[in-house]
Amino acid sequence: MAIGPTTPLTYDSKIVIVGGAGTIGSSTALHLCRRGYKDVTILDVYGFPADQDKYGPSQSAGASDINKHIGATNSGTRGEITELTMDMWRTDPVFKDHYHEVGELSAAAEPAHIAELRESYEDQLRHPVRFKHVKWLGTRDEIVRYCPHLANAQIDGWQGIWSAKAGWGAANDAVDSVGRELKKFGVRMVFGESGTFDRPIIDPVTTRCIGVVAKDGTKYEADRVIMATGAWTPSLVDLQGQCVSKCWIVAHLELTAEEAARYKAIPVVYNEEVGFFFEPRLIKNYEPGKDSWIIKLCDEFPGYTRFMERQPFGADHPVKVSVPRSHSAHPTDTVPDEGMKRLRRVVETMLPEFAQRKFVKSYMCWCTDTADAEWLFCQHPQHPGLFLCTGDSGHTFVCLPSSGSVTADLLEGKLSAERMRKLAWRPGQGDPGHTGRGGPEPLDLGKLPGWTHGDDERAE
Repeated sequence: MAIGPTTPLTYDSKIVIVGGAGTIGSSTALHLCRRGYKDVTILDVYGFPADQDKYGPSQSAGASDINKHIGATNSGTRGEITELTMDMWRTDPVFKDHYHEVGELSAAAEPAHIAELRESYEDQLRHPVRFKHVKWLGTRDEIVRYCPHLANAQIDGWQGIWSAKAGWGAANDAVDSVGRELKKFGVRMVFGESGTFDRPIIDPVTTRCIGVVAKDGTKYEADRVIMATGAWTPSLVDLQGQCVSKCWIVAHLELTAEEAARYKAIPVVYNEEVGFFFEPRLIKNYEPGKDSWIIKLCDEFPGYTRFMERQPFGADHPVKVSVPRSHSAHPTDTVPDEGMKRLRRVVETMLPEFAQRKFVKSYMCWCTDTADAEWLFCQHPQHPGLFLCTGDSGHTFVCLPSSGSVTADLLEGKLSAERMRKLAWRPGQGDPGHTGRGGPEPLDLGKLPGWTHGDDERAE
């Protein structure tokens, strides 16, 4: 649908990316620079990981993590760009040193979940390339053959897919690598108060977005503004309920060097009824002056919300939206008491050797879901020049190398009609294809004890 005029897009157009140090924002900046755009500015509250000494560490969004699962998918637009994604992880100099192809076991024990995995496996067998790299594991012995570290785990009844061409990406390192590449291109980067979005600048005559105002009052003129603000988007721009921001919980176990050696290069293990974990990483300066071997693990559940009243841009009155709470701003936050029990279950089930070991860190990681788990990549229907690139639905970091190509195509008018339909502004559409998360509704953090340690702003 035509929504009005914008200035012509040229390689000299001023492009501002809000949330530009995150997954979608940094990927967008990279693809725009590689296509020849010369005037790209990224704004963000926190800088890239290497900038944390100056701006503080970003520890709440999906890209701010020690590792993330990397693998092919058949789902939605992410599936359509899977081959580009995986090729870039393996060969692109910005990304290849941060991808570890250790394989992945994706398993379940409940009959309904096993049936879903089997359907996915059959789909992969029909793929012209992927069929060579997957195998169905139907017994405990078969699973232990590919994942010997699970020999003592509670995996009776598990079945699932072994994928040889999958693994994990070093999230912080990969995003930092993008940041270094953007500096080579001369991208303007503004962090802190001057990089924190306050509102768009709207031309009162044309209703066109012509820039951004930051929290400290700094104004940035732009021909195109891209809101790649992840879980914060619904509280910044009125999305009319298209996205709901949720968080999932993460925990770290510290291992000795000897223990870490035993788990070196293990595959990623994911069970959709329990959770998942990765091989240990040596994290430099994990605590001031101390390097530590860390296993990251997560449980599997519908997530948490945090509904509050806000009046985002475009809303004519306050509305209830789920508002993230930044771990960077609240570093003492952990996870709710009931979530801690699920995290312990991950360890007891998959890593029984460490069943009694205390976590050295636990926290919440935020993303924003669309009902159908497809991205929301579109121009704002009332404001030409304002583009929304959000709705990661917990699955976008794998597309760090490639998601920006979709944004660049959107700006250049190169998206197919079918892809534009999938990614369109679509309030009230829901999940007609049943491609979303499904399952029970998330619990709201406002009703759960144990995570804020007394400083939740709603209680102040």
